[in-house]
Amino acid sequence: MSSSSPIPVVAAVLVDDSGRVLLAQRPAHKHLALKLEFPGGKVEPGEAPEAALGRELREELGITIEIVRPIPRFTHDYGSVVIEMFPFVCRLVPDSGAPHPHEHLALAWVARDDLDTYDLAPADLPVVAALRAV
Repeated sequence: MSSSSPIPVVAAVLVDDSGRVLLAQRPAHKHLALKLEFPGGKVEPGEAPEAALGRELREELGITIEIVRPIPRFTHDYGSVVIEMFPFVCRLVPDSGAPHPHEHLALAWVARDDLDTYDLAPADLPVVAALRAV
């Protein structure tokens, strides 16, 4: 386990009108290459997780969201780094455009019941478990 403080990270469980959620495929040159993930990213120093989520989704997907509810935060140890995950269920605001992959290889809207069939980043698995618990 890393001896430094966990890195705060946000993740969006972006839900569409039919109840599907958005997954994004990580680029081949980044950590966890080609894995699917809930979009999000690092929280900047002094930034609230909710603000970080809005910023990251504007930068990565070109969208504007509203947060519906938080999912309990947790830590995940990748061995070389420990993250503190702040996941949120959210939806597009009415005047937002559709998501486009600015940094990801691909995007996919998937049924919540099918999330177990995708090759997700390990830190996203507790998010799926939390979604199943509600």
